[in-house]
Amino acid sequence: MNLLRITLLLVAFSSFSQTDSTVRTFHKGRFVVVAATEATLYTGLMTYLNFIWYKDVPRVPFEFYNDNRGYLQIDKFGHAYGAYLESYAGYRAMRWAGVPKKKALLYGGTLGFLLQSPIEIIDGFYEGWGFSWGDMAANAFGSALVIGQELAFDGQPVKYKFSFRPSPYAKQANGYLGTTLAGQIFQDYNAHTYWLSIGLNKLIRHEKIPPWLNLAVGYSANGMFGEFENIQRWGQVAIPPTARYRQFLFSLDIDWTKINTRNRFLKQVFQGMFMVKLPFPALEINSLGKIKGYGLYY
Repeated sequence: MNLLRITLLLVAFSSFSQTDSTVRTFHKGRFVVVAATEATLYTGLMTYLNFIWYKDVPRVPFEFYNDNRGYLQIDKFGHAYGAYLESYAGYRAMRWAGVPKKKALLYGGTLGFLLQSPIEIIDGFYEGWGFSWGDMAANAFGSALVIGQELAFDGQPVKYKFSFRPSPYAKQANGYLGTTLAGQIFQDYNAHTYWLSIGLNKLIRHEKIPPWLNLAVGYSANGMFGEFENIQRWGQVAIPPTARYRQFLFSLDIDWTKINTRNRFLKQVFQGMFMVKLPFPALEINSLGKIKGYGLYY
């Protein structure tokens, strides 16, 4: 079981275990369910890392790896995103169990950082990996975004979201960026976009703006065939030269958690879709000095 599966399971659990209102008194049975779920997922993660992921990788003395420039920081945005989702799910699950807010933030809001930190430490003992302070900082930011907003605003007015669109580079990379859709999600950082999404009515005070309509600011990057610089060949196939560049995007979005419905099932589904960026028209400003519009960006 990899970290993405654990994250999605936690999100699914949190969305289907909590409605808009939280339990005001401690519920021992629910707390046991939450604790057992988190412990099981954590044990599964450690087992996967030790016996499958690093199975054929040589162990080395603990070493550091500075990858802060890698993939134009898309990897760091991904670390923060994973920690944000896990912390959000952990916090909501604790509140569902009736744990008081501050304790729920302490034990659930830190879940993303606590889940991902052992991975960074274990990386330090394996050849070709190494412990990354940048990864640790990104993990801490993801959890802090959940905790900080709950303390300051008693909610999550800014949602951290992700969107994926297959990039044209994967077909040119001879497998380096993944050969299947699932492989490209993990290997092709050109296809990732990370968004901060906030209610438009928080920025423009007007009664006619629905509470579910959001403004989203996104970050992506393109032209990457290597971590720090583009490789020239992968296997026996030459990779076409490309320019690496950053993309800054502006779009609209939907805050699913603000859509009112009396249907319990739909309400739970909407709660679980809090991290989904809906395709919308978008404006791109990139580091090549170009401006580009999209009829639909996802």
